Amino acid sequence: MGITSPHRHEQKIMQMKVTSEQAKQLLTDQLSVWESARDNYKALEAVQVKELTVEGCTVKIQFNPARIVSSAAKVDTQSLKERKCFLCAENRPEVQEGLPDGSYTWLINPFPIFPEHFTIPVNEHLPQLIEKRFGDMLRLAQAAEHYVLFYNGPKCGASAPDHAHFQAGNKGFLPLEKELKKYRRIPIRTEKSARLSQVEDYICPFFLIEAESEETAEKLFVKLYNALELKEGEPEPMMNILTWYEDGKWSSCIFPRAQHRPSCYFAEGDENILLSPASVDMGGVFITPLEKDFRKIDAEHLEKILSEVCLDREKMYEIIEKLK
Repeated sequence: MGITSPHRHEQKIMQMKVTSEQAKQLLTDQLSVWESARDNYKALEAVQVKELTVEGCTVKIQFNPARIVSSAAKVDTQSLKERKCFLCAENRPEVQEGLPDGSYTWLINPFPIFPEHFTIPVNEHLPQLIEKRFGDMLRLAQAAEHYVLFYNGPKCGASAPDHAHFQAGNKGFLPLEKELKKYRRIPIRTEKSARLSQVEDYICPFFLIEAESEETAEKLFVKLYNALELKEGEPEPMMNILTWYEDGKWSSCIFPRAQHRPSCYFAEGDENILLSPASVDMGGVFITPLEKDFRKIDAEHLEKILSEVCLDREKMYEIIEKLK
């Protein structure tokens, strides 16, 4: 599979499936020529990490200064209008190349959290919405099965809410992915052999779809999507999603959200913590771009943050009642 130039007008291409090996080779090739990205990946080797126990679960805090670009991103309508979309091919750095994958393109993320971190934008400038793209997420995860795919809603951590995209990171990095089997599932609905459950005994409650077929996974997701609250003025229900494919089965973790950013994000003085939770945080790795926050943050801070940005058990119960 050839690498495409970002500055060539993209034409309709035949359906392709990027494999884990091809994605990894793209990363190797790009880091050999892209100095600033190479420096950011090299910096991950020395990144500071600490562990905390939240609601009985082990989570990690990562001090990652390069992520200030995403954590502090302005995503209001006016700011989006005033900046060029960095996911559109014509606006990418000259050095950035990509792998075509149907209507998407795999790009390395130059501001990584994972040792192998990719952004997968759609080739057209279309808004970040999941309803019609969940099946695409499943297919991408199956083809590149060494990676976890994730989706951040337009007001749930996405720094490019104006351009539809997924991200991918290597398996084995997120605590949730490694420990999912130990959490108790409360069954809600089935679709043939597929199952939609609520997972309760985690740092925050979430919905889990486990399926062996793309069709049944999509059907359960549509039912869940339609049961979630759509806030006034929002284009879709607020959510983060983590999906991976293993042993012939998809696991999709859907985190409904109550709000975009916690109160500490906007606080002043000692109360301020620059933490803008997204899918990776929900997976158990909280990203702090400022050292003061990395040193200060404790389990109590995280519990408060999660209580503000995630749905409480009562709201989750309301959704479950709609699904029954």
